[in-house]
Amino acid sequence: MNAFVHEPARRTPVLAEADVVERYGFLGGMGTAAGVTNFCGLFANVHGEIRRVVHGIADELLDRMQRLGGLKVPHDIFGKTRAQAYDMPAFKLAADELLLESGAQLLFHALGAGVCMDGERTIDALIVETKSGRGAVRGKIFIDASGDGDLAHWAGARWEKGDDNGHLLYPTLMFRVNGVDPARADAEAINTLMAQAVEEGSHRFPRKGAIVRPQKNPAEWRANVTQIRNSVGLAMDGTDAMQFSAGEIEGRRQIGEYFRFLRDRVPGFEASYILDIAPQVGIRETRRVVGRYMLTAEDVLGCASFTDTIGVNGWPLEQHVAGDVNWTWPAIPQSRGFNQLPLQMLLSADIDNLLVAGRCASMTSAAQSAARVSGGCFVMGQAAGTCAALALDEHITPAELDVAKLQSRLERDGAWLGRED
Repeated sequence: MNAFVHEPARRTPVLAEADVVERYGFLGGMGTAAGVTNFCGLFANVHGEIRRVVHGIADELLDRMQRLGGLKVPHDIFGKTRAQAYDMPAFKLAADELLLESGAQLLFHALGAGVCMDGERTIDALIVETKSGRGAVRGKIFIDASGDGDLAHWAGARWEKGDDNGHLLYPTLMFRVNGVDPARADAEAINTLMAQAVEEGSHRFPRKGAIVRPQKNPAEWRANVTQIRNSVGLAMDGTDAMQFSAGEIEGRRQIGEYFRFLRDRVPGFEASYILDIAPQVGIRETRRVVGRYMLTAEDVLGCASFTDTIGVNGWPLEQHVAGDVNWTWPAIPQSRGFNQLPLQMLLSADIDNLLVAGRCASMTSAAQSAARVSGGCFVMGQAAGTCAALALDEHITPAELDVAKLQSRLERDGAWLGRED
């Protein structure tokens, strides 16, 4: 059987010079598509004081979500930091409002499929597949916020995947349940009940360290409990179409089993029901683009500073390994509890008009386990967008921009760069 087909040559129409291209019909990335419903990394433990360290565009978004009634009071994480639970509809509505009021042009349901290059170091256009057919979206500067480094990969930029042994962080399919009796449900008791069920042999679980917590509506709880392996028992690779497809099915199978445990063994969940399963598996790690600087675990745990800081990461190493979650924290309360994030980690080492933001930015696998969460993504996204806009104004590449101008604009727009303790 021939392993290839020959596609006819085609002329691809230029659809637009769009500001934002999105594969789904809504914004929010993993925060909506993967049903995360919990912002991590907005807070840090600064010499023993837990406080918000991510501001700027994050403030605008959260303010809008608050007005929609979509935020829960921040909750403690191991007594060391806090996280912010939210409702997904509020995120979707607030994100639409924020971007449209800024004047951005959005193109939804556009799946990236490749690039056209202008030489080896310059992207000319992104190729997308839409319901209107295949098209090209031209731009002068591109930001890869795909999570998987898709655009960078197509453009020929270098990337890494996994740790020294090629092992990825395990992904999770999130779900929510409703109909919980909040007077009887105890989030802190669930892992103990899981351990008892395993010892008795009545249930098996894909991992320890389940996170089952209430949303703003106390009868609605989110569940972060699944861990998805591929056919050889390693973490599912979100860049492999067949593994991704099998992983969605496996995630739903695990959800069904875990829900039976909730109803059978956990007080307050007897009359609960599955309210929602996320539209897709939540991917924690695939490609990480090689930038002009690569953030390290030592930077995170040592609370590193950088002269080109664009904001901070206050989250610890959160490594989802086989069957468990390993947490490694900076010294608390002795340290300031956060590391600065440098602009250089957003700049591709190989493509001049490409910035990378989010979990596919330039980081080692261990450092990525920290800075990949929502707080770091807000910081990187605002910095990448601002850098691109300023560089366009000056008709230069992002790497040529005076970082002091970028930092001044970010601070003017409310971002906190961590330059004072």
